[in-house]
Amino acid sequence: MLNTQTVESADATAESGWTDLFNGKDLTGWNQVNGKANYRVEDGAVVGTTIMDSPNSFLATDKEYGDYILEFEVMLDNDINSGVQFRSISDPAVMDGRVHGYQFELDPSDRKWTGGIYDEARRGWLYPLSLNPAAQSAFKKGEWNKARIEAIGDKIKTWINDVPVASVVDNLTPKGLIALQVHSIGEAEDAGKEIRWRNIRIKTDNLSHREGHDAFVVNLVPNTLTEQEKAQGWSMLWDGKTTEGWRGAYKDKFPEGGWRIQDGELQVLESGGGESVNGGDIVTEKEYDAFDLQLQFKLTEGANSGIKYFVTEKEKVNNASAIGLEYQLLDDEKHPDAKMGRDGNRTLGSLYDLKTSEKNPRFLKPIGEWNQARLIVKPDNTVEHWLNGIKVLEYKRGSEEFRDLVAKSKYKVWPNFGEAEKGHILLQDHGNEVAFRSIKIKEL
Repeated sequence: MLNTQTVESADATAESGWTDLFNGKDLTGWNQVNGKANYRVEDGAVVGTTIMDSPNSFLATDKEYGDYILEFEVMLDNDINSGVQFRSISDPAVMDGRVHGYQFELDPSDRKWTGGIYDEARRGWLYPLSLNPAAQSAFKKGEWNKARIEAIGDKIKTWINDVPVASVVDNLTPKGLIALQVHSIGEAEDAGKEIRWRNIRIKTDNLSHREGHDAFVVNLVPNTLTEQEKAQGWSMLWDGKTTEGWRGAYKDKFPEGGWRIQDGELQVLESGGGESVNGGDIVTEKEYDAFDLQLQFKLTEGANSGIKYFVTEKEKVNNASAIGLEYQLLDDEKHPDAKMGRDGNRTLGSLYDLKTSEKNPRFLKPIGEWNQARLIVKPDNTVEHWLNGIKVLEYKRGSEEFRDLVAKSKYKVWPNFGEAEKGHILLQDHGNEVAFRSIKIKEL
């Protein structure tokens, strides 16, 4: 039997100005907009029950809400997934009324991503808990859990049992419905599972974010830094407007051609796929040792490019890109490099020609959409490649494993390849149209 313990919060009781969204007696103010799952009221809670042969079901508020703080308590069976939609849309003219928008994830599985932010029927995961593993233990199975969503302006923050979870900056949907999800199921044995919500309340005036939320920020507003990001040590590596801080590789100024700044994007222009035959690579004026780098990139069909690091410019290679460790950017489906190398070590997110990334297709954005790359070099020389919030590769510079990989690669001709104490960060011109934006760095 499920535990019906009440969740208390000192911070919550100190706040005022709350309005109940659920009266504890019936579903007044709520309307089922998708699916066939059953919703009922029992013991002061909304109870949603899974059924076969139904898409995701949503019990939505009659009203839309913009800026607010939403709190609720939730308890669900241990082997089902659910969520609460916020700032979400159900419009008959769009997707035949399919609910889409931000979702507070409810995940009692061993993955433990409760409180993460998913963009239902739209962009997929915005904030998986791989970005904040410290919050994965906050959700309690078989108990009432207290959830909090702060949607104020373009800043969205979530909490579970007073533990900070996700932090997203996004302006795609400024207002919308709140809805309780009963997920579709594929197995008959999962029919009849229940999710319970109670004490659902909202605050819409005199809003401010609760202090103490210092999780990694996913900022989807291009070329911007929030005060929280600044406090965490992040700075813009590209200002979104000029060439300041960058120059051509082996040059003293930015290339006169081959690159373009337009619409807040740093764009490589198409030149037939040749390596550094047009504008050439660009590098940071500054050198870096230990750092956390993030950027968004957009590939065109068949494109090949890369983010290189620890570039010293000591190795001069005629008619080719500068030498350095490389986070590979590639259209794996259309570019032949994906089938070259060993075991796919020239694919998207890989350490080029050295180590293969391990990617889940679910977390890949299609060609022509923005993907998020993150590259972490720790002071102990451990390096991590991340793609769209998921770590896809890890190695240690200078380790026996690393040197064995180099010895089998094209880089074996350069002594101590990839082991420089510091180096430039490089964006590659491989002759294909590629765009970059929101380039940020945090020195470690």
